Amino acid sequence: MYLYILIVYIASLFNRKAHRLVRGERLTWRELRAKRKTGECSLQGCVWFHAASVGEFEQARPIIERLRREQPCRKIVLTFFSPSGYELRKDYDRVDGVSYLPFATRGNAKLFLDVYRPEMAVFVKYEFWPAYLRELHRRGIPMYNIATLFRHNQLFFRWWGRPYRRLLKLFTTLFVQDERSRQLLEEYGLTNAVVAGDTRFDRVVEILGDGREIPQLMRFSEPELTPLHFDPEPPKVLVAGSTWPRDEELLARYMREHPDTKLVLTPHELTAEHLHFIFNLFEGRLVRFSEATLMNVNTNRVLLIDRLGLLSRLYRFGQVAYVGGGFGAGIHNTLEAAVYGVPVVFGPKYHKFREAEDLITAGGAFAVSDYASLSEAIDEAFAHHDEYGRNASAYVRSETGATNRIYDALFSETKI
Repeated sequence: MYLYILIVYIASLFNRKAHRLVRGERLTWRELRAKRKTGECSLQGCVWFHAASVGEFEQARPIIERLRREQPCRKIVLTFFSPSGYELRKDYDRVDGVSYLPFATRGNAKLFLDVYRPEMAVFVKYEFWPAYLRELHRRGIPMYNIATLFRHNQLFFRWWGRPYRRLLKLFTTLFVQDERSRQLLEEYGLTNAVVAGDTRFDRVVEILGDGREIPQLMRFSEPELTPLHFDPEPPKVLVAGSTWPRDEELLARYMREHPDTKLVLTPHELTAEHLHFIFNLFEGRLVRFSEATLMNVNTNRVLLIDRLGLLSRLYRFGQVAYVGGGFGAGIHNTLEAAVYGVPVVFGPKYHKFREAEDLITAGGAFAVSDYASLSEAIDEAFAHHDEYGRNASAYVRSETGATNRIYDALFSETKI
């Protein structure tokens, strides 16, 4: 762990994200030291949720918000490891405190727990910090893990993975996503796992009920009226979310070869450099959401979303969705698109994501590996988007219920 911290500190000298992480962790550490010295902390006895970043937070969010609604007197603390998660949700008003999690050393774990003295800890997905888990266990504080998938190739199940498996035994309960994960843990003598599902299914269904309109998107997806076309066909609209440069290169080629298609493009990163790259890639033939009006948005074929927080509500404006990341580390959230009843297309690195594999099996998604397969998949999805979309939506709805199962296990009346 100390070697990892040293690497992060060195990286912070030239990497913006690492610099924000080091600065945020240092400020949190100082605040905790001050609170321990005075012995004053209004959040002692809290329920502590920890998420690595935004995606993991979305898995905890349905449980947090139900807890806030039903037991408003319970104190809730939310911590993040990633600067992107913290910066986006530092003002989240459904909890009583949001902060970075101090680096996982034994001293920091003692400091954090001395200050907050949580009644329980809930870690989301793959957050297994040994120092915190051991200190929680030593103090007899119940700890839980939610929405995790386990696979044979993970470090827990390697010949040298016994110390990591011991960490899993420290959890009061591991709420895993599927039966395969539970059986794998049982093979290694871990009997504290319960199949609960993935709370993201509940979250996207909840978002589906958000009826807030986005006038620019409504106008963009309408047919363009011209003197020669009094009753034109509605345009084909492709909504691409969380895209990276490789995704954008393929989509730009698709748009050049398919002049009858419109594209709503939401990049994963909104840095000036990335937005400039996209502008050049599409040769300037686009309109940015921040500059879009009801007058100019309909006359462009590409709408670039340069604002955070909109993606989960954008997919309903298209007939086909493309989810980025599949040509890099792994695809992003496919459920945000599938819940709207649109077929989903994504790149080849999807095998670590159960929902992506299941969407393909259900006939609601396509995996592509190059431009030829991408073009073929998008064309097929447009041609039969109603059928594929129904399959995608039905799959999402069939997987809901994890929030209730986990919440009832943690916060039922017998636990209050």
